[in-house]
Parts: sequence; C-alpha cells; structure tokens
Amino acid sequence: MQNDTPIPAELLAIAERLGFPTLETRNSDSVDFHEVAVWMVRDALTHAYEAGRRAAPPPTRVTCPACRRDIEIRPLT
Repeated sequence: MQNDTPIPAELLAIAERLGFPTLETRNSDSVDFHEVAVWMVRDALTHAYEAGRRAAPPPTRVTCPACRRDIEIRPLT
C-alpha cells in the first residue's frame, strides 16, 4: 500500500544513517529489505527520540492555585 504523505526530512536523515537511500517502496526485495546492525538501529532510535523531544512544546510554568508555589507543567513522556 502506497502512502502519499510526504516523508519529513528528519526521518529521511535517520533512514540515511541506516543505509536506506529512500523510504519509498520500490517493489523489489533486493532494494526494499536490508540487514541492519543492532547498534545502527539503536543509534537511529536515539536520533528519532531526540528529534521528537526537540519538537515537543516547551514546559509551561504556572503558579499552583492551591499552594501558590511555582510549578512546571510538562508533556507526559
């Protein structure tokens, strides 16, 4: 099944780290399937996680209405 959604540049950069020249389906086993070392997968997952973390909204600082302390509201991780 083809997906017409554009692939973000960050994902393409991570794919290149794994040795994938493209993330498009080319309908050929020899170019669509690759052996990848586990440390390369770990590195790619780390980069993907960091890209997501950088894209997350910054934490919000507010005053707690109950205790009047300054608190930080962060997205769940």
